[in-house]
Amino acid sequence: MIGISRLYIGKAEASDKLRYSQEPGRSRKPIVVWNATKRCNLLCEHCYSNSRSTLKTDEELTTEEAKVFIEDLAKFAVPVLLFSGGEPLLRPDIPELAKFAVSKGLRAVISTNGTLIDSSMAEKLKDAGVSYVGISLDGSEKVNDRFRGREGAFAEALSGIRECKKAGIKVGLRFTITKRNYMEVSFIFDLIEKEKIPRACFYHLVCSGRGSGIKEEILSPELTRKTVDLIIDRTAVLHGKGLPAEVLTVDNHCDGPYLYLRMLREKNPRAGEVLELLRIAGGNSSGIGIACVGWDGRVYPDQFMRNHPVGNIREKPFSVIWTGTNELLMKLREKQNFVTGRCAKCRFIDVCAGNFRARAEALTDDLWASDPACYLDDMEVSSK
Repeated sequence: MIGISRLYIGKAEASDKLRYSQEPGRSRKPIVVWNATKRCNLLCEHCYSNSRSTLKTDEELTTEEAKVFIEDLAKFAVPVLLFSGGEPLLRPDIPELAKFAVSKGLRAVISTNGTLIDSSMAEKLKDAGVSYVGISLDGSEKVNDRFRGREGAFAEALSGIRECKKAGIKVGLRFTITKRNYMEVSFIFDLIEKEKIPRACFYHLVCSGRGSGIKEEILSPELTRKTVDLIIDRTAVLHGKGLPAEVLTVDNHCDGPYLYLRMLREKNPRAGEVLELLRIAGGNSSGIGIACVGWDGRVYPDQFMRNHPVGNIREKPFSVIWTGTNELLMKLREKQNFVTGRCAKCRFIDVCAGNFRARAEALTDDLWASDPACYLDDMEVSSK
C-alpha cells in the first residue's frame, strides 16, 4: 500500500505504524487475510478468488476450526485479521469470530461488498469490536452494477456504508482500477466528500481468479500515470477543504517511486523524507507483511498467488507454516535477488521490491519476470 495522504500530504494515520515500522523484514508479523468463504452474492468480473453464489460450503473451516486458527494468530502476535471472501458476511458466524479475535488481542477488520450490511448487521459488527469495514465500489451506479453482475448492488453498498457510519464503525471504499472504470475516480472522490467517508483504497488490477480473464483491462503506462496523478491531486483537494481522508493506492508499488519523482519535480521539501519512508516500508510484502488463508485452510503468500499454496492450517498451525523453510516464502523474502529484467536493474528495487509477482506471472508466465504493470520509463529507473 502506498499512503498518498501520508506521503504527499503528511497526514499520519494509526495504520502507518504497520507500513513504516523499522522492524526488520524477517521478524515482521504479517497482516492475515482470511477468505472465510468462497461464496458470494455477486459475480464481480475482477474477483481474485473466482467466487460465486452456487458454491458449496463443504470445504470451509468450521467455526471451531476457525477459532483454533485465530488463537494461533493471536499467540503468533499477528497485528490484524482481515475477514474477506467471497462475501464474508454470508457466514453467519462472522460476528462471533470477529468478537473472538478481538478478545484474543487481534484487530478485526472486514472486506465486503457491503450489500448485506443493514442496521442490524452493522450493530453486530460494532458489538463484536470490528474496527474497520472496507466496502468495494467500482464507480457510479451503472458502472458498478455492470462490474458486479447485479442491478442494485451500488445502492445496497452505499446503504451499507451509511449503516456502518451510523453504528460508529470506521468505513472505507475499495476501488479496482481498470480501463472500463478509471474515469470513475473523480466520482469516487466526489462520493468521499459528499458522504464524508474517511478512507479510500485504489487497487491496481491483478489478474487472478476471474480477473485472469480481463488481462486487457490493465491500464497503459500513460493512463496509469494520469490516473495516479488524479488520485494525488484529488487527495490534495480533499485535504485542502478540511476533509482529511486517508487515501492509498494498492498493488502497484511503483506508485511509490512515481510519487517521489513527482515531488522532486515539484521541489517539495519533503521528497527526501518520503523516499526514506518508502524504503522503510520496503515495497511489495507478499510472504512477509501480508499472508492469505483460504476457506479450506490453505496458506498463500498473498491473496492473489492462489496457484502457490505453502501449507494448510488443517495440517500445521499458521505460525509453524509461516516460520518454516518453504522455498517460495524464502525466495519472496529475498526477491530482490531473484527478480529479472528491468526489476533487477532498477534503482528503486529497495523501494518497490520488484512489484507484484502474481501479476508478473499472470502476464508473462514467469513468476520472477518484471511486472509489466510498472509504468516508470527507462530514464526513471536508471541508476545513473
